[in-house]
Amino acid sequence: MGYNAPHFTDSSLTLFEYTMQRRTFIQLTALAVLGTQVPGAWARVEPEKPLDHGVRDRLMKSRNFQQTFEDDVILPPGQQAVMLGCLARLKRLQAYVGYGNFALLGFDRALYLAKRVSRVGAFTKEELEFMEMTFHRKAEVYGFMGEKPMDSLTGKIVKREIVKIPRTGNYLFRGKPRSVYRKICTQVGSDVVLTSGVRGMMKQFYLFLRKAKGSQGNLSMASRSLAPPGYSFHGVGDFDVGKKGYGIHNFTERFTETRVFQRLEDLGYIHFRYQRDNHLGVRFEPWHIEVT
Repeated sequence: MGYNAPHFTDSSLTLFEYTMQRRTFIQLTALAVLGTQVPGAWARVEPEKPLDHGVRDRLMKSRNFQQTFEDDVILPPGQQAVMLGCLARLKRLQAYVGYGNFALLGFDRALYLAKRVSRVGAFTKEELEFMEMTFHRKAEVYGFMGEKPMDSLTGKIVKREIVKIPRTGNYLFRGKPRSVYRKICTQVGSDVVLTSGVRGMMKQFYLFLRKAKGSQGNLSMASRSLAPPGYSFHGVGDFDVGKKGYGIHNFTERFTETRVFQRLEDLGYIHFRYQRDNHLGVRFEPWHIEVT
């Protein structure tokens, strides 16, 4: 509904009255163009463009990220068995090298260690083929529309480019990621903590396959909560933060109820990689700080 200009047809109006009415009309018109609401006037609002079917579909699924949908990609029983074997081996490998070191572990180094450590055991041919297929398969097939910042399965985390953050067990890349985190700690306060930093290829595989196990082999459901291997920006600079002592709730929407999150929003310069109702097919992640 647009603003209607007054009609100045009454010949009894004085020049002063006419001038004041016209000035009011011009002011209201200018405010309406700027989108400012004023008493007695309606701002002109451009109609929103309708979302295409694909965007609507991803939006609906990301809001119901733990629900199974008819077109979800679900591993057949045989591949689920291979996935579970691979996941169990990765878990043993993490126990052997330790949590912090596992976060930095590359594909080639993981294969080397697994082959030489009897309690881990070498990856089978089927497991290696499964990991290669999972990495090279386009995540769009699952409904995940995010970018792929890591294009090499055998890419490595260079240790001189990272730094361990005390009392967190996590690493950050030097440069902008560490400086952003330091700034957050200074401005948000002592309640904020780094909950996840640098993730190498094997760490992302482990997390994604663990999520897929929880969804009974539904890779689409897993990708709505966690980036598939190669698609995680944790491998190039992003990190997660939370509230100290808040545990698993730091990775749920309950985090938005904390003072830490509210302070993050108030800072103004913080951008969350997967915002609410994003078009990437990913749930809202209010803890995931975008750096790159």
